[in-house]
Amino acid sequence: MNIHNILVAGNYEKEFQEQLPAKTPQSFRFKQIDEITEKDLSWADAYVGFKPCPGFHFAEIKWVHSFNAGINNYLEIDGWKEHDILLTRTVCTFGQKISEYCLSYVLRDLQFHSYFGIKQREKKWAPKTPQMVKDQTIVIFGAGEIGQGIARVFSSFGATVFGVSHSGKQKEYFQKVTKTSSASTLTAQADWIISTLPLTNATSKLFDRAFFSNLNGAAFINVGRGHTVDEQALIEALNSRNVRYAVLDVLESEPLPETSELWERDDIAITPHISAVTELNEAIACFLETLKRIENNEVLPNRVDFLKGY
Repeated sequence: MNIHNILVAGNYEKEFQEQLPAKTPQSFRFKQIDEITEKDLSWADAYVGFKPCPGFHFAEIKWVHSFNAGINNYLEIDGWKEHDILLTRTVCTFGQKISEYCLSYVLRDLQFHSYFGIKQREKKWAPKTPQMVKDQTIVIFGAGEIGQGIARVFSSFGATVFGVSHSGKQKEYFQKVTKTSSASTLTAQADWIISTLPLTNATSKLFDRAFFSNLNGAAFINVGRGHTVDEQALIEALNSRNVRYAVLDVLESEPLPETSELWERDDIAITPHISAVTELNEAIACFLETLKRIENNEVLPNRVDFLKGY
């Protein structure tokens, strides 16, 4: 594939110049996303940005690169396979960031931070023995780069870590990886369920009443996509204690409406989709590495599989 004209959705020329080599054969055009015109789209054979511009269509475009790891906003556009368009996504330190996010909530829970905070305010000396990560069973849905990163961190503490994926292919840092259809044998024994799943037809509302009813007081962390969870089913599972605690970095509606019941619950922690914020310098570096691989006809590890949806 020959790439000559690259349209960047955003005024990021300064940031690109800091990483571009002194001489590059490509021509770059930087435009604010709402200022991109039909003429710009017709000029470009590559488009890069956090999301499609208004009125986006392929025109002469052969390659689209998402600055995000998630590509649902791009997949809403029809015609990828018909026009033989390459779609790639940003892969950088998301695994490390999300691993630290998850670890922070697990340690907070095992070390009884909330309990001791209450006792401090009450001025009560009330010892309670913390638990250890090594004694936890953790089931991670999604055994890709991010899931493996989380598995690496928790397995280094001695935790028992299982994985669940569409293929069930065995991966490093997991004691075992099973297919989604066989996950109930693992989730029934879990202390923690962590989801890193993308949103696809197969994962939409995967975490439903049937799923939560199989849990035995596990805590649930979602750092994947909000629409993979039936939020009403999660609330019911918290009420029944099938789930004892939930950490939600992604929700069905973002921002979460003030009227949502989720805000009011002490057994839910909500963060505003910050477990792995895309840093622009990393996104640009990933884009330039992908461009280099395309020029050299190398394998693209961040290429989107349209059948899988990620």
